[in-house]
Amino acid sequence: MNPMQEPRIDKVTVHIGVGEGGQRMVNAENILTTLTDQSPVRSVAKKTLPAFGIKKSEPMGCRLTLRGKQAEEFLKIAMEVVEKTLRSSQFDDMGNFSFGIEEHTDFPGMRYDPDIGIFGMDVSVALKRSGYRVARRRVARRKFPSRHRLTKTDAIEFVKSKLDVDVVEAA
Repeated sequence: MNPMQEPRIDKVTVHIGVGEGGQRMVNAENILTTLTDQSPVRSVAKKTLPAFGIKKSEPMGCRLTLRGKQAEEFLKIAMEVVEKTLRSSQFDDMGNFSFGIEEHTDFPGMRYDPDIGIFGMDVSVALKRSGYRVARRRVARRKFPSRHRLTKTDAIEFVKSKLDVDVVEAA
């Protein structure tokens, strides 16, 4: 295969939705820091929803983005947690995929602590091919040819071959 056609991991985004600020938010940030050795960024509410007790600009969760070697290493561990199985419905048409992890205690080395509690997290993976920057750069921007775009089937093949993950059809 042409090396320019080979898909690769652009970034992995890990998000924990807490729903409130305070000590639970600090605990979630500490968990992400422990898992990835990176400091997370807080996500804030965009709107005020009185029915749910949410105020605009109030912290609701934390997230971080991993790239390069860190992204690959975290993804290998996260795939072990979900038992190397994904559904085809977890892939979008642009070749990205997402999955959830129900408990942070499923990661190796993490134990349950009653003071912290249990947090779930969302993991989103963006795949790309070399040359994708041509469509996004500021100077000399060009259209990205459709034959070079990643598709759902390309992403599924990449995940099966490189990450050794089973992709099952959604029932």
